[in-house]
Amino acid sequence: MGLKISELIPKRDIKFEDLANKKIAVDASQMLYQFLSSIRQQDGTPLMDSQGRVTSHLVGIYSRVSNLIMKDIKLCFVFDGKPPSLKVEEQESRASRKRAAEEKMRRALEEEDVEAALKYSKQTSRLDWEMVREAKELIAAMGLPVVQAPSEAEAQASYMCRKKDVWAVASSDHDCLVYGAPRLIMNLTLSSKRKLPNGSYVWIVPNLIELDEVLDALQVNSEQLLVLAILSGTDFNVGGVKGIGPKNALKLVKDLKTAEKVFARVKPDFDWKKVYKIFKEMPTTDDYSLKWGKVDESKIRKLLVGEHDFSEARVEKTLEKLRGEGKSQKGLGDFF
Repeated sequence: MGLKISELIPKRDIKFEDLANKKIAVDASQMLYQFLSSIRQQDGTPLMDSQGRVTSHLVGIYSRVSNLIMKDIKLCFVFDGKPPSLKVEEQESRASRKRAAEEKMRRALEEEDVEAALKYSKQTSRLDWEMVREAKELIAAMGLPVVQAPSEAEAQASYMCRKKDVWAVASSDHDCLVYGAPRLIMNLTLSSKRKLPNGSYVWIVPNLIELDEVLDALQVNSEQLLVLAILSGTDFNVGGVKGIGPKNALKLVKDLKTAEKVFARVKPDFDWKKVYKIFKEMPTTDDYSLKWGKVDESKIRKLLVGEHDFSEARVEKTLEKLRGEGKSQKGLGDFF
């Protein structure tokens, strides 16, 4: 879900070429949810193999991550660990919303309303432990580092960025800024174009957000940015303080300066100190290795072709490109 402050954050478009030879830590769970939500059949059902197992996440990794590798971007992937206790309530709420969306999708399919089915299908994505295991296996087989966070992946990736082990963090949320990541890249793993409701397409390019520029633009410090985030809403206090949007939250922070004064004024219906403490004390680890290796072609073939019915010819085509033997890029359907 992430922070609700996007309208306040200055960002700028960049080119993929600007990221060549730069090390970037990707929030893996965020990326996989993107793939599960967007890589679907026309009626909204996810891509599956002959045994009915979802493969959308694997298609996304193999197609889009391969394209980024061929742009000479050095990716590593950080996976979530144990969630903080305050996040469990939000996860239960999300599960309830998914069940409601599944029922709406079922009715839409019965009524042959493909457009509605596709709409609701994107609200039903679930990432289970088997998908995560397969994602780690495929990423490692592609020669890319896998990092296991003790808790929130964005906190771990931000820690790695602060240590200058990576140049930036790639995520679809702004949480990394509150965790102190110097640079955040959005839209890195999205498809290069998006279809609009009117049927036309828009090109999607990466956005770069720099923490120093954010603080300068908002005229706040890092502590005040955290207060602003809590006021607006986070994964640990969904909805934030009732009746206070991002712009009003920013004004409060700039006028009152400290967390104590701000929350004394607004009187939230949650324990803001617990939320504050979670962000400040989120566990991270130094137990990781950032080593980029060779592509293990046999493991890729075994997982994609042997276990999940991917087209052998199309898998080989991408392997050729990863070896530098091919230039053309194929679309999503070419993997089946």
